[in-house]
Amino acid sequence: MLGWALTFFIIAIIAAFFGFSGLAAGAAGIAKILFFVFLILFVVSMVVRALRGRPPI
Repeated sequence: MLGWALTFFIIAIIAAFFGFSGLAAGAAGIAKILFFVFLILFVVSMVVRALRGRPPI
């Protein structure tokens, strides 16, 4: 999922460079949403792992 966020971020940068402001804003918004979803899932998985008593990675 982090790869998809990075992909949309790169699309946003390229679109902004060429002047496609609407496309750049859309891609940046998607990248931001995917990044926060990834971050939340990562934190939840670390909490679950800690509660099970297994050492973190």
